[in-house]
Amino acid sequence: MDVDTSSGVARIELDGDAAAARFLFVLTHGAGGGVASPDLLAARDAALRSGALVARALQPYRVRGARAPGSVDKQDAAWAELVAALRERAPGLPLVQGGRSNGARVACRTAGAVGASGIVALAFPLHPPGKPEHSRIGELRDRGVPALVISGARDPFGVPDAGDADEVVVIPGETHALKGHTGLIMAAIERWLPIVLADLPGKG
Repeated sequence: MDVDTSSGVARIELDGDAAAARFLFVLTHGAGGGVASPDLLAARDAALRSGALVARALQPYRVRGARAPGSVDKQDAAWAELVAALRERAPGLPLVQGGRSNGARVACRTAGAVGASGIVALAFPLHPPGKPEHSRIGELRDRGVPALVISGARDPFGVPDAGDADEVVVIPGETHALKGHTGLIMAAIERWLPIVLADLPGKG
């Protein structure tokens, strides 16, 4: 599924049954990545098992071959547009959104604007490697909705503290890539999603 945005075409991979879904789960990638990374696929599978319609979104800059997202404002505007298009396809469903690395930042920054009920942040990058003074913690703390953060204990981009999100899961031995321990990623998401959905009228 392709979605036209003000920054170009976004490409969406859809999994699940919109007619039977309990919620819409929209995920996106890291800065130079795609939607088939092991942690995103684990998140997809966990959400499917929890009754979601899952959309993995390749953002417009990646569709046109760029590796850097560019302007934060343009990236967030395009994200809001693609989420709006997906919500038209699944009207009335609660929205949970997330992503890995840069995609987790997008999910946190836009949660309020798009009406998300929760966030799954995979490998949220607190700062560039070796530069803790350039902190992005405000994006995570100011998200305005419940969030689950899953990070690797050896992530050079930093690991959020327990108080920075509603739940922070730190996976021993993992780096920023979160390539292994997909079972732990799935288990954390499957445990957390019902808590968020239970707070929504008629969706518990």
